[in-house]
Amino acid sequence: MTALMLFMVLLVVSSACIDKDSKQKTLENTTQEYYAETYRPQFHFTPEEKWMNDPNGMVYNKGVYHLFYQYYPDSIVWGPMHWGHATSEDLVHWNHKPIALYPDKLGYIFSGSAVLDKDNTSGFGTDENPPLVAIYTYHDMDGEKAGRTDYQTQGIAYSLDNGDTWTKYADNPVIGNTDIKDFRDPKVMWHEDSQAWIMSLVAGDYAQFYSSQDLKTWKLTGEFGKDVGAHGGVWECPDLFKLEVEDSEEEKWVLFISINPGGPNGGSSTQYFIGDFDGKTFTTDQVAHKWLDWGTDNYAGVTYSNEPNGDRIFIGWMSNWLYGQETPTEKWRSAMTVPRKLSLRKVGNGYDLINYPVSNIEKIIKKEEKKNVTVVAGEKETVSSDHLMQSDLRFTTQSKDFRIKFRNSLGEEVVLSMLEEEKEFLLDRTNSGKSDFQEDFASVQKMPIPSLPEETYEVRILMDHSSIEVFINEGQYVMTAQLFPNEFYTDVVLENTSERGIVFKDFEIGEVQRIW
Repeated sequence: MTALMLFMVLLVVSSACIDKDSKQKTLENTTQEYYAETYRPQFHFTPEEKWMNDPNGMVYNKGVYHLFYQYYPDSIVWGPMHWGHATSEDLVHWNHKPIALYPDKLGYIFSGSAVLDKDNTSGFGTDENPPLVAIYTYHDMDGEKAGRTDYQTQGIAYSLDNGDTWTKYADNPVIGNTDIKDFRDPKVMWHEDSQAWIMSLVAGDYAQFYSSQDLKTWKLTGEFGKDVGAHGGVWECPDLFKLEVEDSEEEKWVLFISINPGGPNGGSSTQYFIGDFDGKTFTTDQVAHKWLDWGTDNYAGVTYSNEPNGDRIFIGWMSNWLYGQETPTEKWRSAMTVPRKLSLRKVGNGYDLINYPVSNIEKIIKKEEKKNVTVVAGEKETVSSDHLMQSDLRFTTQSKDFRIKFRNSLGEEVVLSMLEEEKEFLLDRTNSGKSDFQEDFASVQKMPIPSLPEETYEVRILMDHSSIEVFINEGQYVMTAQLFPNEFYTDVVLENTSERGIVFKDFEIGEVQRIW
C-alpha cells in the first residue's frame, strides 16, 4: 500500500470516528438542553413553557398523582386561565399531559379541586368505574370589566378515564352568584361523619362552607373568618382537613386560607387555623396569626385528596403576586414547591403545623459523607461544592446564634441568620443576584423562632437553580424564597456569631438529581 493510499484510508476511518463522535455529542447536547434554560429548576415541577400559578385539582387515583394548575398557554404572564395537567407515580418525577380544561362561554377556568367520587354519588360514572369530579371557579371577564359583582360562579366537570379527558356538566354553574366579588377556589372533601360532600369557598375576605349529596346541588351551611385571622388582602384557596397530632391519638381540623396581599413578609402568603368542624362550619379559639411558610414564595397551596397512605400532602405555588409576572425567565414562568407532608405538633398550649419534604425525595439525593464542622466563637469556616445549586444541605446543632452564606465568585450571596436573643430567623436576598426587575424582590425576610428545643435540632436546606427552601426542626419553621444569581453559588460560609464554639454536626451537601 502506498503512502498516499494509507493516508486516504486513515482519513476515511478518522472522518467516520469524528462523525460518530459528533453525532453522539449532538445527541447528548440535545438531551441536556431539555429543561436546561437559565434558572430552570431541576427537581421542582415547572411547565415546559408559558405561565403557571396555583396548583389545582390535586387528587390520587389508580396509582397516579394528578397535579392540575392554573395555566396560560400563550404567554409567560397571566392570561385567560386553563387547567394545565401533569401526573406522577412518586411525587418526584412528572409527566406532562394535555391541557385538561379550557375556558368556555361561562368564563375562564380559575382554581379549584378534584375528588374521586367512589360511590358514584354524582351519577357521572358507574359503580365499576367511578368518576373523577373537578370543581372549579368560572371567571367571566366581560362581567368583571362591566363592573358587575356576580362574575364568579362554580362549575364542575368529570372524567371517566382517570383524568385524561374531561366533560363539563351541562347544567353549570352549580353554585351561582348574585353580589359577592372574589367568590372562588372551591375545595371539596368527603365528610364521613355527616355523610356529605363539603365545599370550602372564599367570599371576599371570609370563608363559606357548603354541603352536597351529589356534587351537583349545594347548600350553604356556615361561614368563618369575618373577625378572625389576617385581613390585609383578599382571601383565596381554602383547604379544610383533619390531622392527627404527633405522638398522640388526638385529632384537630386545619383550615388553610391564602391571602393576597397581607403576608408577614409582604405580598402573598398562606395562613392556617387549628380548630373544629361539625359538618356545617369551622370554629377556632386561635388568636395569633399562624403562617404555613414565612418566606415570600409559597402561595395558594392545597393538599391532595384520596391520598393512598392517609398522608396529607401539600404543594404550593413558588412565587408571589408582588413580582410573579416579572421574574427573569424567558420560556416559562413559575415553579411549584417540593411536595411536603403535613402533620400537627403540640407546642406548649397550642399546635404548630409541620411541613417537611415527602420521603420519596430521598430517592434522588446522592448522599455524601457526613462530617462535623466546628467553628470557634467569632470565626467562620467555608465549605465548597460544585453542586450547591442542586443540593440538599443538612446538619444538626444546639446553637441558636449563627449565620450561613451561600456565595458565588461575583460576591453575590443569600444570607441565613439565626438570632438567639431576638428569637428570629432571617433570610436576606438583597445581594443574591438579579433583583432589579421589581422593587420588592430584594428583601430581608423575618421569621419568629419562639420555641426551638434546647437540645439538638435539624436544619435542612433544599436549593435548586432559582429557589431555596429552609426547614428548621423538621419543618416546624419553614421559609421558601426564589433566587436569581448571575452565576451558581459554590461556597457555603458557616459563621459563628455567638460567644461560644459551635459544632455543625453531621454536615452534608447531598446532590439532588434532576427529574427531567
